[in-house]
Amino acid sequence: MAEDFYLDTSIWLDFHENRGRNGELALRLIFKILKENLKIAYSDLHIKELKVLGYSKGEIESFFAIAKPANIIRVHIYKEQNWEARSVSKQRDVPVGDALHAIICRDNFLQFVSRDTDFEKLKDIVEAKKPEDFI
Repeated sequence: MAEDFYLDTSIWLDFHENRGRNGELALRLIFKILKENLKIAYSDLHIKELKVLGYSKGEIESFFAIAKPANIIRVHIYKEQNWEARSVSKQRDVPVGDALHAIICRDNFLQFVSRDTDFEKLKDIVEAKKPEDFI
């Protein structure tokens, strides 16, 4: 592994909610990333999606507290990325949030981790891999 990572919100949920085998794999990946002193990035989109699911600010902070401050980074979302995500969403019939996650990864040179099959439609923007692809 030579890149820093960006985990889809569902991967964070697998980890945080300890969702069986997926939760174990998410945890193993996070530990591997941290052991190799790489970074995990997150964005305001993660925070927004978690709030929509009913998580409080404190609960959301606990998701990212697994990493030391040196190993977690918050990437910003720019207007141009939002515009592009809306356009890509319409063209490819994928949720705007998925398009935005892909664009964020591309623009920040981050390895994207997801189980969501919608990202097959976005593979020219970013290649999504599953946690087990790195373990």
